[in-house]
Amino acid sequence: MKLRVTLVQQPLHWEDPAANLAAFERLLAPLAGQTDLVVLPEMFTTGFDVAAGAPAEAANGPTLAWMRDWSRRLDAAVVGSVMTRDGAHRVNRLWFVTPDGGAQPYDKRHLFRMAGEHEHFTAGGAPLLVEFRGWKIAPLICYDLRFPVWSRRRPGYDYDLLLYVANWPARRAYAWRQLLIARAIENQACVVGVNRVGADGAGVPHAGDSAAHDHLGAPLAVLGDDAGLRTVELDREALSQFRERFPAHLDADRFELL
Repeated sequence: MKLRVTLVQQPLHWEDPAANLAAFERLLAPLAGQTDLVVLPEMFTTGFDVAAGAPAEAANGPTLAWMRDWSRRLDAAVVGSVMTRDGAHRVNRLWFVTPDGGAQPYDKRHLFRMAGEHEHFTAGGAPLLVEFRGWKIAPLICYDLRFPVWSRRRPGYDYDLLLYVANWPARRAYAWRQLLIARAIENQACVVGVNRVGADGAGVPHAGDSAAHDHLGAPLAVLGDDAGLRTVELDREALSQFRERFPAHLDADRFELL
């Protein structure tokens, strides 16, 4: 069973949702019927703006409506995170939106304290596992990549594909590239990471390096530091066959998340 995944690596307009959505619309329009899953960066409508007064939208706000509309148009799932108000809290919320209008949320668990995200946002408490077109998919956000226990979660094959949406700065690009590979190898799963490019409103440069890796950690696509869009095909049959031949999960350490 194959899954076509489109990595969308772009610069982001700072605190300008209308401009960002218009730019993504131009890129997504030709993809109708050509992909199964579109992955956008972290906070793709605003950039990674975590200051106290940064603009957050309601949980069922216009960006979620936009994602539903484009998921239906493309006949593909659309994934990305949005700065969101949930009651008295602000969260960095990823939405996994499907063509039937379904929308499943995941709130970022590991808040990036070096930028003060933990001071203005509330951390999520539960992981998300989505079943879509025969694949089990675990979506995560940026800094979560540094925490292998959260990515692994439990022994056995909980998922087939790990997704990371990110605003990962250029000065730590080496860590981004290596950790994506490590997560694929240690979890015997495909991994897709989508980052932004360009400097944000705080002057922080981002080098992109969005990538897709197979279950061996081998690269299927690497986008480099330019804006771009790439569709890759993931092969679940090859993944399943490897897991049968090399069932390392049977020797995995058991643990519980607290």
